[in-house]
Amino acid sequence: MADENADIGGTLEDEDESSDDPNLQLELNVFRAQWMSELKPSPGTSDRLQRARGVKRTQDIAREEKATELFLRAVQEEQNGAVYEAIKFYRLAMQLDPDIEFKINYSRPPDADRGGGNYMEDSDTDGEIEDLLTYFEQQLTLESSFPKICSPELEATQTHISALPREILMYIFRWVVSSELDMRALEQLSLVCRGFYISARDPEIWRSACLRVWGRNCTKVVPFKSWREMFLQRPRVRFDGVYISKTSYIRQGEESLDGFYRAWHHVEYYRYLRFFPDGFVLMVTTPEDPLFVVPRLRTRNIRMDSALLGHFRLSQETDNQTKVFAVVCKKKEDKATEFQRNRFCRRNQAPEAEHAFHVGLHLTSRGRQSFSKLVWIHHSCHITYKLTGETVITTFDLDRMYTPFFFARVKSYTAFSEQPL
Repeated sequence: MADENADIGGTLEDEDESSDDPNLQLELNVFRAQWMSELKPSPGTSDRLQRARGVKRTQDIAREEKATELFLRAVQEEQNGAVYEAIKFYRLAMQLDPDIEFKINYSRPPDADRGGGNYMEDSDTDGEIEDLLTYFEQQLTLESSFPKICSPELEATQTHISALPREILMYIFRWVVSSELDMRALEQLSLVCRGFYISARDPEIWRSACLRVWGRNCTKVVPFKSWREMFLQRPRVRFDGVYISKTSYIRQGEESLDGFYRAWHHVEYYRYLRFFPDGFVLMVTTPEDPLFVVPRLRTRNIRMDSALLGHFRLSQETDNQTKVFAVVCKKKEDKATEFQRNRFCRRNQAPEAEHAFHVGLHLTSRGRQSFSKLVWIHHSCHITYKLTGETVITTFDLDRMYTPFFFARVKSYTAFSEQPL
């Protein structure tokens, strides 16, 4: 034991002597300083990391803004009835940002750079447009004493449209609007240049459009500031699409022969209303899907047995509600066709009678879409017997089978111009 204690004591003394060695302490301090310097990031590395983070943050913001724009575009296309286009934009937005649906702010309006997407401006926007119109007119006046509507940006070998007289150009604008009153195309045309912007707000064009819609009830601009404001804000039916009403119900069928079960039938059908600027209206009731019926309603020369043709008028009541009244009936057949169909029928036929349907609808807005909803207020059938001249009126009860009409814009209806405004 004594020898072991002596060895331990000698070892401790050697360690104390080595710890007192100044060279060893210096080496230890140098090692510690080098180790701490390696742990601390260099200034260049810190700047590179910050720049990389800033670039990534900028890319994320740009990606989110683009995804937001695509998502809002998809929402607008879906509201306009273009489902396939909406799906395409939804897919692009989700590829950029999978969580864009939860980040979107639905109160934010779509960007204004999509020209003509929504030309129903608010009163504040109208004020800005009036100021912009005055500003453009002043600019053109200052540039030349004989200002042109537009000027070529690049040199062209062919004659530029600016060489045309203003009267010819305004006539072209009336062809753009056409007899179908495609004011959306006029708004898109106004985005070309300052001169087109001024020409697209020509009061005569908008006055002619108002006269086509309201006729004799449109003599003064008051209480609106301009004819354009009247056309955009005064309630009216829309001509660039079709109003669709979908009705579905469950009907009880017959009991089976063995009495163990009874069939139930799900019945579904549609009503279509297509208005024209000259007061003509088409009404179709059919179980066919809108995908097949809507293209056939582009013109008034429709070939459908269930089609009803007639005329409509707008009426603004004292309670400031706009109502649409229409009288429709089946298309009269030619004498030859009627004789060919009745040649094998019995001689004692039913007395000839004319059936006319009277329809009353209340015009309202739906969400951001103006004048896009029609609610039933009246429906009756007037049967007039030709032999006696007697008229029998049957009024239908407006129950849940009379669902409202909702507007769907159809681009093909205004794709061609047959007559100028």
